[in-house]
Amino acid sequence: MIFHHVGIPTKDVRTDETYLEKHKVYVSGFETGPYGVEWLRFEQGSPLPPLVQEVAHVAFVVHDLAAALEGKELLIPPNRPSEGVTVAFIVHNGAPIEFLQFDGPEWEVWPGQG
Repeated sequence: MIFHHVGIPTKDVRTDETYLEKHKVYVSGFETGPYGVEWLRFEQGSPLPPLVQEVAHVAFVVHDLAAALEGKELLIPPNRPSEGVTVAFIVHNGAPIEFLQFDGPEWEVWPGQG
């Protein structure tokens, strides 16, 4: 596993937000900040679990998502929030943890990052 980012729920509107309609969440900050912080602002009715909406999470890149999930308490099953990446969340000691698996090098999937 390789550290990727910290996701922090917020109620503040930010100018650089990207909207993920499927999850009813605005994400921002990761692309523009130097410290791997991603801000998440959830719309009412977001289908994501309250734990993700209310508690900060740590995210790691994994090479084998299925292996990383084996034997863990699954919070959000594997899904593709954007082209080229599959993510899933587990619960560890009461906290949400995100795993990301990229289809190729991150800088090819998300140009300007990685």
